[in-house]
Amino acid sequence: MRDVPLLREVARLNREQEEWRSRTLNLIASENVLSPAARALLDGDFHHRYAEGHPGARYYEGTRYIDIIEEKTRLLVQEIFGADRADVRLPSGTMCNEAVFSALVPRDGVACSHGVAGGGHISHARFGALGKHASRILELPRGTDGFHLDVPAAKDLIRKERPSLVVLGRSLFLFPEPISDLRQVCDDSGTRIVYDGSHVLGLIAGGQFQDPLREGADLITASTHKTFFGPQRGIVVARGKDDAFWKPIDRAVFPGVTSNHHLFTLPALYATCLEVKEFGREYAKAVVANARALARGLDRRGLIVAAASIGYTCSHQVAVDVGEFGGGRAASGRLAASGIITNMNLLPTEPQGNARNPRGLRLGVQEMTRFGMDEAAMERIASLIQECLAKSQDVSSDTRRMREEFPSIRYGYSIADLGRESPGVPLKASSSQA
Repeated sequence: MRDVPLLREVARLNREQEEWRSRTLNLIASENVLSPAARALLDGDFHHRYAEGHPGARYYEGTRYIDIIEEKTRLLVQEIFGADRADVRLPSGTMCNEAVFSALVPRDGVACSHGVAGGGHISHARFGALGKHASRILELPRGTDGFHLDVPAAKDLIRKERPSLVVLGRSLFLFPEPISDLRQVCDDSGTRIVYDGSHVLGLIAGGQFQDPLREGADLITASTHKTFFGPQRGIVVARGKDDAFWKPIDRAVFPGVTSNHHLFTLPALYATCLEVKEFGREYAKAVVANARALARGLDRRGLIVAAASIGYTCSHQVAVDVGEFGGGRAASGRLAASGIITNMNLLPTEPQGNARNPRGLRLGVQEMTRFGMDEAAMERIASLIQECLAKSQDVSSDTRRMREEFPSIRYGYSIADLGRESPGVPLKASSSQA
């Protein structure tokens, strides 16, 4: 029996998701939206195809077109980040970390990373990808504000423990990392520096955060769908042309952690790279300005904004202590009911906090910036958040009206820009009989 009703149900759910999201203010710091052109390029024959290995040396035939796209994407990624090496075959940032950690950490190796309470990503932790390869993971010491590294203490730790790897970059990521301050002590200790740039990749590309490779990181791992507004994929970029360093990473990518690598998202990533090259600097500048405007607006309205005494943020993120409103879980739920989508987050000021109900919210402005919102709009969002949390008001109608003012994506290409090159034409399907 054909399950057409179930098929139509999932189509309805898919449509309702689109409609609902178009009425919300999305402040999830790890999300973004594709341009119409990049999204259109997801629809094509590459959905059905497979490719293992490198372009020109595949294990499958029939890859001549994806070979061209993959190589163009790789070279463009190298250009954007001023890198000597790049791999664009990984499906996610966490898989990038898995590949790099497996290549650079020996079985008895020691690694240093930020703890989860200090903003570190779960893949940098004992229970994540790094913990599968390092025998010990030492937490990098934090400064008094909690959002910066204690550089002298970190240097002492590296000298004493001589770790194989230092992992920088965070999930709660407000300020640049002191890469250049650590480079010499890492060289003396034979330690590699891996910079997880997943959250700030678009800001790096736009010259608005820091330049990890120029500052001394050995490589960057990253996802491509946060401030870098592409499809959900991952990249690894590195400085230097040392084959002895790069070849283990190359083998770790394939066959280590990937086989086929979701070919259908590569054309969209290439389109996004072209958009970042053209619009990335303007976009990144607007994102950082908007994040600071949102932080100031919340601070003026009496909310406890983290790092207020040191400028709030240098990235797309704002951290807010909402303990007085029942904690992050309760606050994010109330905001979501009014169409303001956020996520709860541990703050560095609560090292023994409960990750299931932390005091903090992590807000990100990158998606709303791509819809054209400016600093004045951030003030309006701050007001809505205050009314919802501090005054316990339902602001869903105000949220919807505001969102309707910003329907179109900026800093990218339209479907018309694709010209006569259609993204893909589905094969005609014959009707099936039960």
